[in-house]
Amino acid sequence: MLVIAFSFLLLLPAVFGLFGEDAAAGDFLSTAILTLFVGIIIFFLTRVEERDLRPRDGFLLVAFTWVVLAFFASLPLYFHLPISYSSAFFEAISGLTTTGATVLVGLDEMPRSILFWRSLLQWFGGMGIIILAVAILPLLGVGGMQLYKAEISGPTKDNKLTPRITETAKALWGIYMALSLLCFVAYWLAGMSWFDALIHTGTTVAIGGLSSHDASFAYFNSPAIEAVAITFMLLAGINFAMHFSALRKMSIKPYQRCPETRFYLLAVAAMVCFVTANLWLAGHYESLLSAFRYAAFNVVSVVTTTGYANTDYGLWPYHIGWLMILFSAFATCSGSTGGGIKMIRLVIMFKLASQELTRIVHPRAVAPVSLNGNAVGQTVIFAVLAYMLFYGATVMVANMALQITGMDDVTAISAVLACINNLGPGLSEVGPAGNYSGLTAAQLWVLSFTMLLGRLELLTVLVILVPAFWRD
Repeated sequence: MLVIAFSFLLLLPAVFGLFGEDAAAGDFLSTAILTLFVGIIIFFLTRVEERDLRPRDGFLLVAFTWVVLAFFASLPLYFHLPISYSSAFFEAISGLTTTGATVLVGLDEMPRSILFWRSLLQWFGGMGIIILAVAILPLLGVGGMQLYKAEISGPTKDNKLTPRITETAKALWGIYMALSLLCFVAYWLAGMSWFDALIHTGTTVAIGGLSSHDASFAYFNSPAIEAVAITFMLLAGINFAMHFSALRKMSIKPYQRCPETRFYLLAVAAMVCFVTANLWLAGHYESLLSAFRYAAFNVVSVVTTTGYANTDYGLWPYHIGWLMILFSAFATCSGSTGGGIKMIRLVIMFKLASQELTRIVHPRAVAPVSLNGNAVGQTVIFAVLAYMLFYGATVMVANMALQITGMDDVTAISAVLACINNLGPGLSEVGPAGNYSGLTAAQLWVLSFTMLLGRLELLTVLVILVPAFWRD
């Protein structure tokens, strides 16, 4: 059913291209027909099987869905553009996982249907195709909680906004669509054309970062447009449950009471101030206001794992680029469209470390890890520790794999961090002034898998590799 639904999604860029006399419209139309045909065949082959979804089915379905849909999403790119299939799949999985890493050049002359498709992939991937399926496909309602747990980000996945999981998914998507509409109007009023506003809306609220121009936001050179982007990137980096609570109560108190949101906003503000001071004192910009403008936009873009740029921050002092990429691993909130480890895990790890230091000084003291006065369960703490272990191991293994293929160490480690955090641009060869077009097929496949792991928070994919997963 998801493959069949995805075939209709492919019709949108086809129709978009037909009205614009776009040469790629035919490739989208043929791919839509092929996808629909395959989906119908699978549906009829499996229609006699009926049973409730088990927890393992949820994880398996989520992981396979992202891979299968990325395959179909890559076909029109492969058919129309002069790129290899490895590059086409990389571009598609980058869109669906909202990573924003790209192998395409010449975006300013690219067919509009291609640009629209990349933005549409990121927009749907932002909140998660599976959550959308839970919201609109009644046949998945029975196993909705299994899918929700596999798809949603963060360590505490049992908290629902509403009593029914279907209503929760609808609430999330309602907020997401409202935020998208506001973003589109704001971009348009700030000076973007309707097409650029449409493209960048999809990649801003999804914290994806793909642009319709090679120069990204440097193409516009507009402080007003950059201010709109900063606002909506920050909003999209907050847990959408906080938006839901704030709207329901018509109050900002839910944001104030959430420790993760407070740490997120304070950390971003501190980072902006630090980079602004560094750039101004180093003489990169003549005025403090210019330093603040470029620091604010690029810091917010990188640490929220969006990946836009309005200048080549690879030319800034060396430590700033690394600091921003490392900070992107922790900045965004759980339940947001951002990638990375999430701020809530960093808060829990910090409190756990403080608890251990207290225990060393006062062995008899009882100091449980708590958030907002509520004790954090041992299950959540162990899950956070396991996640951090797998995160570190994945970064090391992927980095070694890339260096074995001949990639230099700066490009390799920054590319891995940029992909596992779903950030997009890294440093050196894959920095904001370059892209991933120079990588080999093997390197692209390693990073494609890394993006998938990062988007589904590692354990959702890795659990499938455990032998016990396949035993009854």
